[in-house]
Amino acid sequence: MDAPLRTDTPDQRVTLHMDWADFEQFLRLRGESVSPRIAYIDGVLELMSPSKSHEGIKKRIARLLEYWAITEGITLGAFGSTTLKRKRGKVGAEPDECYVVNRSDMGAVPDIAIEVNWSASGLDKLELYHRLGVPEVWLWENDRLQLYRWRTSGYAKRTRSHFLPTLDVKWLEPFIREPDQGRAIETFVEALRRN
Repeated sequence: MDAPLRTDTPDQRVTLHMDWADFEQFLRLRGESVSPRIAYIDGVLELMSPSKSHEGIKKRIARLLEYWAITEGITLGAFGSTTLKRKRGKVGAEPDECYVVNRSDMGAVPDIAIEVNWSASGLDKLELYHRLGVPEVWLWENDRLQLYRWRTSGYAKRTRSHFLPTLDVKWLEPFIREPDQGRAIETFVEALRRN
């Protein structure tokens, strides 16, 4: 289960330059479509069509996290890849997954945004989420899950989530790396029962 995930399917990315009004118009024209995913900061729009590998990792993280939350009696309000934007910060994004924790206010900024960095992006995702006001960002990069919590001086790496302090995210990594989603969940459930 510790074998690295295959990297043979890169995400497809295109970068465009446009002002905020053009960005808003683009979002109106695109409508509620979930593809391509967008990230916008300071006049740069990145369109990303996620690969199957990217989507598989995203889905495993979400399924594992949501199952864990159910067993712990924690309510996760899932936003999915909803469009977050803030005109004042000249920023917009569609995280791979995002959640509010133990509250029902789905109109608010999420507590946690999850990003799978499967292939290189030209945008600073942490700066993007800071301007959106997201307090905690989880990044999957190089087969590792890194947590960042906003502090007054910027995002700082953390070993535990502020919102889910009893979850050992390093413990999740081998299950996320498992390419078979069914097997990942099965072994995860077995591990939870043993603990």
